[in-house]
Amino acid sequence: MPLRMSTLFLRTLREDPADAEVASHKLLVRAGYIRRAAPGIYSWLPLGLKVLRNVERVVREEMDRAGFQEVHFPALLPREAYEATGRWTEYGDLLFRLQDRKGADYLLGPTHEEMFTLLVKDLYSSYKDLPLSIYQIQTKYRDEARPRAGILRGREFVMKDSYSFDVTDDGLRESYAKHRAAYIATFDRLGLDYVIVSAVSGAMGGSASEEFLAPCEAGEDTFVRSTESDYAANSEAVVTPAPAPQGWDALPAAQVVDTPDTPTIQSLVDLLNARDDLRRTDGRDWQASDTLKNVVVQLVHPDGTHEPLVVGVPGDREVDAKRLEASVSPAEVAAFAEEDFAKHPSLVRGYIGPQALGEKSASGIRYLVDPRVADGTSWVTGANEQGKHVVGLVAGRDFTADGTIEAAEVREGDPSPDGHGVLTIARGIEIGHIFQLGRKYADALGLKVLDENGKQVTVTMGSYGIGVSRAVAAIAEQTYDEQGLCWPREIAPADVHVVATGKDDTVFAEAERITAAAEQFGLRVMLDDRRGVSPGVKFKDAELIGVPTILVVGKGLATGVVELRDRRTGERSEVPVAEAVERLREACSLGTVGTTAS
Repeated sequence: MPLRMSTLFLRTLREDPADAEVASHKLLVRAGYIRRAAPGIYSWLPLGLKVLRNVERVVREEMDRAGFQEVHFPALLPREAYEATGRWTEYGDLLFRLQDRKGADYLLGPTHEEMFTLLVKDLYSSYKDLPLSIYQIQTKYRDEARPRAGILRGREFVMKDSYSFDVTDDGLRESYAKHRAAYIATFDRLGLDYVIVSAVSGAMGGSASEEFLAPCEAGEDTFVRSTESDYAANSEAVVTPAPAPQGWDALPAAQVVDTPDTPTIQSLVDLLNARDDLRRTDGRDWQASDTLKNVVVQLVHPDGTHEPLVVGVPGDREVDAKRLEASVSPAEVAAFAEEDFAKHPSLVRGYIGPQALGEKSASGIRYLVDPRVADGTSWVTGANEQGKHVVGLVAGRDFTADGTIEAAEVREGDPSPDGHGVLTIARGIEIGHIFQLGRKYADALGLKVLDENGKQVTVTMGSYGIGVSRAVAAIAEQTYDEQGLCWPREIAPADVHVVATGKDDTVFAEAERITAAAEQFGLRVMLDDRRGVSPGVKFKDAELIGVPTILVVGKGLATGVVELRDRRTGERSEVPVAEAVERLREACSLGTVGTTAS
């Protein structure tokens, strides 16, 4: 049956919703695909549900084609399994926690590693049962502090998550490769432009990790690519090339200098360059990159304890909050407040230097530095006294950090970590993520099988996710134009949008005939059979809704023609009525409306 706009549960809007920031959010609401129910929570209307189900269908077909088997878990989960793996605590405020009438603790599943692990443990006990890959398409729940961008970052979302179970690490690598290939096939069919990048595992744990990102300015992920190689990584996973350690025998001793009225790095650099007694011996001016900026943050660990941490980065770079959070996970990063400084008098705000830092120092405050702060590098940094800095403080000679940390911002033009070319930066939407989890969850939950020698071995796992509802928004972001949505045919709510215009009954009768004939050939049709609605309104709705092929039955019918439009290219052609259905079949199979002159 066609989707009849005279009865379809649909209201299109001419104005953008007030809370919408990105194009997909604006257009999905305006075109009648979704409606906001609460912050980060959306209802799917008939058109939106069709698109969502089409994405699910493509994902399911490719998972099944790869030999993976579908299961389905509840969204309401018991506390015990997540407590065994530590994630009841590690997830912190992201978890939706609740109790039943007897006071037992439950959660709404943010992800299902524990449940998959326990299911396999319950049913399998031998190496002969493995390898195994199972998946589900399920609604997930995360209490995002700042849900935004419609269905791009919500508190409730649909996700495909699959898990592989193998006896050996070699087996895990094979399962990982199979999932990777299945993801490539899936995103190709969905019509997405995507990049595969190295990533960090975060709260998921595990080792090897890659993200599938859809390049888009509305994306929350920043990723880099090399200009001279295939290197690509999420910015959180970029490893900074560190300079080789240097000797310091020829370097002058550090000296403390008065630096009044230098509240910023730039004001400090200006003062240094203005003083003849502090001129550099190599003849160049001081730069921000010669200074060492020490940033204090508060780590909030999953058990609720707080720990001050000082991060040292070159003064020409800021601390990237996402890179810092990824480096200290599962701890969360909070601001170091006025009262925190009062508790730590050794931290002189604005003049913090590494001489007083480190777990072995009197302050006992952990100090981690950017990899560029290698032994033998010389810095201008705080002297731990109000209005004073120290010039020529040498790493390894005058101070020792507790370790390195990837927290400084990554910049366009930075050297590529693989040694080839420099980095370019872009933004993207995470649509898929694959991990080699290893044995973290199997160890925690006791998933073991008997190997060929009759000995118990711990199973090794992989985890593989696709953001199904997020993919809807990502496709919308990549394909929309000034008129509205512009769906790839594979996931569009219909193949053809037949628009009957005017008041003549013969126009509507012909539109009905073409619709029925097209459906007999297996085409999915939306029919605008509304009476009393102007052609202009109908055309605007058709463009906004974004079905890939539009057939207009209107005044041209008097001369025996209808108009065929390609929504994605804007191409139009007049077609004899007798050839309309055949031309629709061609358009839907070839993705073009032909080149007949109008």
